[in-house]
Amino acid sequence: MEMIQIVFMTVLVFFAIVTIHEWGHFYFAKRAGILVREFAIGFGPKLISIKRGETRYTLRLVPAGGFVRMAGEDPELVEIQPGQTIAVRLNDNRVTRLYLDRLEERSNVIRGEVETIDLEDRLKITLSADGVSETYDVHPQALMIAKGKETQIAPKDRQFGSKTVGQRALAIVAGPVMNFVLAYVLFFLYFQMAGVPMENPDKLLIGNVSEGMPASEANIKVGDVIDSVNGVKIGTDFDKMISLIGKSPNKPIEFKVIRDGAPITMTITPQPDKESGEGKLGISAAYPTRAAGIGETFSLSGIAMKNMTVSIFEGFKKLILGDFKLDDLGGPVRTAQVTSEIAKQGIAKLTSWAALLSLYLGIFNLLPIPALDGSRLIFLGVEALRGRPVDPNRESMVHFIGFAMLMLLMLAVTYNDILRLVRGEQ
Repeated sequence: MEMIQIVFMTVLVFFAIVTIHEWGHFYFAKRAGILVREFAIGFGPKLISIKRGETRYTLRLVPAGGFVRMAGEDPELVEIQPGQTIAVRLNDNRVTRLYLDRLEERSNVIRGEVETIDLEDRLKITLSADGVSETYDVHPQALMIAKGKETQIAPKDRQFGSKTVGQRALAIVAGPVMNFVLAYVLFFLYFQMAGVPMENPDKLLIGNVSEGMPASEANIKVGDVIDSVNGVKIGTDFDKMISLIGKSPNKPIEFKVIRDGAPITMTITPQPDKESGEGKLGISAAYPTRAAGIGETFSLSGIAMKNMTVSIFEGFKKLILGDFKLDDLGGPVRTAQVTSEIAKQGIAKLTSWAALLSLYLGIFNLLPIPALDGSRLIFLGVEALRGRPVDPNRESMVHFIGFAMLMLLMLAVTYNDILRLVRGEQ
């Protein structure tokens, strides 16, 4: 049952972070009057697909992001050319259905050869049947049906490119902004649940216990009061505890804690760290906490946002300077692994981690990398400065190349993540 809960919470974290991001794009696109064809969580084959109104909502196989497909961003998949024979269905003297195949099976329709057609500006179609031409108005929400699939037409004023630079920029930036909002809310909830360290603590507590490490095997519990190491009282001196444990790799130490008011003494052998060789028990320390006030929590959440943002950009700096190894990078597999480990530590820690992931996703998407929101905003900025858009074909090529490079990087880090799991590394 515990494993099911951990898996559920891990999936929920990813689902919430990606959904809020895509919802930001979706909401402001709809407000601008843009036709949103699909709201998708994940990539690849569809697992669940439901259409509500004009939009199809899908859950896809690969849980590595999501997308909102707006009319006009990509070439339309279905086109009707003059000379093509089609069938149309009328409602109130306007075309509401355009059938492109299986014409003989369609009932209550008008069949004819297309002479002229304009589904973007004039919304009119002229059909020739038995030598007689007839022009019909087309409903702005008319559907084209081909190969069993329905595609709603997209008049010019419903397409992404027809909107002002400001409207398009808002629809794009709204995704990352919603991630920032979610991160702030989650940090707020975290401080309300976890509290804040007391100003003058009189003891040091076990804050976390890593599975598979000596402390876990010795049954040390989160919340235990750390009393002494090898008879040396620790008090609130975290560095003293680390130093005493670090000096005893592969050497038994006497570790004393107080649990529910009763002292417990145990003999534990610290495990040497792979890099430094220092002894490790697999614990982290924490100070006693008190409840955080509402006003205080607003301030603490802002400070947490600031500190985490600085840390994220320091990580980006290392990437740019090449000061990293492939093992330092993690893809969806490693992120899911870390999330599941944090989920075992309780809802408060998971909430804090989800806030960090949401903040990271928002910042990452604003980087000027082709295919990301930041790159699209740059193209809109260039359009605003020069007074006309960049050639759509060139822009699409830039985004395609960027997306391909991101996918290659993701494949590389995912492969590395899987190898790490096979080798049993963290």
